[in-house]
Amino acid sequence: MLKQDTEISPKLESAFELLGKRWTGQIIHALLNGHRRFKEVADKVPGVSDRMLSERFKELEEAGVVRRYVYPETPVRIEYVLTDKGVALKPVIEEIHNWARRQ
Repeated sequence: MLKQDTEISPKLESAFELLGKRWTGQIIHALLNGHRRFKEVADKVPGVSDRMLSERFKELEEAGVVRRYVYPETPVRIEYVLTDKGVALKPVIEEIHNWARRQ
């Protein structure tokens, strides 16, 4: 149970900052079912530009939420997948989805 009178910790503040950025939740949601290529994620997140998707992927990688795999094929194949830390967000994403449906 959360105490209402406690201050927000720096880690919680950092999590809110990352997850509150536009497109981040949708990108995580798109990766919940496993490995996806850049274009597959872009198709599941309508309206996001390639530049913004690339930026969000970098932020999520730095935060340890997403891992990027590069396959040295011709042409090079790159896939993104949630780390254990990212997969741990699944119940959170599902609860936000449930909450949004009730609105």
